[in-house]
Amino acid sequence: MVPAPSESAALPAGRVANMVQSDIRAMTRECDAVGGINLGQGICDLPLPGLVRDGAVAAMDAGHNTYSYPEGARELRLAIAGKLARDNDIEADPDSEIVVTVGATGAFTAAVTALLDAGDGIVIPEPYYGYHLNAALLAGLVPQYLTLAAPRFTLTAAALEEVVDERTRAIVLCTPSNPSGKMLSAGEIDAVGRVAAAHDLLVITDEIYEYIRYDGREHISPVTHPELAGRTVTIMGLSKTFSITGWRLGYAVAPPALARAMTLVHDLYYVCAPTPLQVGAAAGFAAPPSFFADLALDYEEKRGLLGNALTAAGLTPIVPEGAYYMLAEVTRLNCASAKEAALRLLREVGVASVPGSSFYRGSAGDGLVRFCYAKEMDVLAEACGRLAAFKP
Repeated sequence: MVPAPSESAALPAGRVANMVQSDIRAMTRECDAVGGINLGQGICDLPLPGLVRDGAVAAMDAGHNTYSYPEGARELRLAIAGKLARDNDIEADPDSEIVVTVGATGAFTAAVTALLDAGDGIVIPEPYYGYHLNAALLAGLVPQYLTLAAPRFTLTAAALEEVVDERTRAIVLCTPSNPSGKMLSAGEIDAVGRVAAAHDLLVITDEIYEYIRYDGREHISPVTHPELAGRTVTIMGLSKTFSITGWRLGYAVAPPALARAMTLVHDLYYVCAPTPLQVGAAAGFAAPPSFFADLALDYEEKRGLLGNALTAAGLTPIVPEGAYYMLAEVTRLNCASAKEAALRLLREVGVASVPGSSFYRGSAGDGLVRFCYAKEMDVLAEACGRLAAFKP
């Protein structure tokens, strides 16, 4: 018989002692328990494009079923380099500046682990994506929160300067943002560039929703700013664009020395992303421009449907500029917390959302909930019908 561990051996490490499962996961469980419609978790359950499906099957049939290089399959890195030049005005060497990762989250973990030291400060604008915060905490970093005010979530150099101090080594940017849908403007990127250059800061950008943008907006990758060109890790991915979140495919673009360090860490944690899926997904970047334009138009229609339903319910939607999430003000519900508001909506109309408090460290999110509209139109229409009938 294996002896029982001592009391101290049975305790988790200090680095995870204060970590808890996010309300996103918790609301999914609550939704499943009542058979509701889940507009909480960012599960993109749209149809799989034939181009990437057929590419993956062909890759398996061709024998691409063993490990890829640690930096990723060269077929995919070449496709990424072509896409970056075509769509982002970024010139990247596929052999020294691109790292394929297990999701964009894998890229972020590799970046904060390989490029920063425990005790370093990292500026995290809020509302934030919880994974960014928890990965930073797990790496021993010190979060320095920059609260952006709803509904515009404007980022200024003055606000950044108030947060940056002698500990600060990096800034995290998410554009388009989860959860707010905020897209950084050229002026805001210029502000980041000036502050980052003045304080010699690394900038880590999460641009996973780059193709999902509305009202004619253009996505600007911060690395294209002159002040940010040599100090930015650009994180992108295929999950949201091709509805393959379960394939776990992301990538990072960085100067060679940074890319090498990230590859070492990513190899240690994950070895590599699934090889046949890498090779198959490379075909997705050969999709015609109409594919990406139609993607944005489809989500724009869904954004309008959800926004109208929330307005009819007496809630106040914060209309996103990009991504496929919508925050809504729920103060009219007179609930004690955002979580109570989300649970009331689930209980009364069977639609799950995520408490806004999941995206803030303090009370700024208590009057907000977040909805995800990456759903088939019939599912979303049913959810919106339920929401529109809600009576506060």
